[in-house]
Amino acid sequence: MTQQTFGPRRCRDTRKPPANQCPEVSFYRCETCGGLFPAIAVPPSGETEILCCGSKAVHLIPESSGLVNDKIHLSYRITGGYNDNAVEVFWEALKPEYMPEWMYLKTFTGGYLKYLPKTKRPPLVFSLADTDAFAYCDEDPCLECVFRCKRGFVIYSYSRETGLTAIPLDKMTAQWQSGANEKA
Repeated sequence: MTQQTFGPRRCRDTRKPPANQCPEVSFYRCETCGGLFPAIAVPPSGETEILCCGSKAVHLIPESSGLVNDKIHLSYRITGGYNDNAVEVFWEALKPEYMPEWMYLKTFTGGYLKYLPKTKRPPLVFSLADTDAFAYCDEDPCLECVFRCKRGFVIYSYSRETGLTAIPLDKMTAQWQSGANEKA
């Protein structure tokens, strides 16, 4: 019998955390200096005002990834199983100016922000730990089964040319069932 090892990043919870544990995030950007301001739990009225360089920062409204497919193709894969859980983000920009400048992964407990140098090639890896690394199974890569462990996570991608794009982590495929059906 193989002894199971527990990595330091592994989630030891027995239940998936609630997706609404972390408030929604909004993004604001200064038109003058390009400063980015992620804001958590912004009032629904949208009247939040963030000042930078003497003027009001622009509230970035996320678009569906389908609306920017003519400029950039964005996708993701969940890897690592129990011990090394991560989200890999892939992109194919049709022009260099469509390349993402930064990406943010909203998780169960908060989020991760990463800036991409112009020379960065896919994938961009968001390593997960503790509650954010919750997984029902040890498959690597994820089988995208009916349990959808990361449902509630959202990838935000931004470039000046494409704007802010939101990709929910909710993929589900029937392929995970095909192996079980062939064995029966």
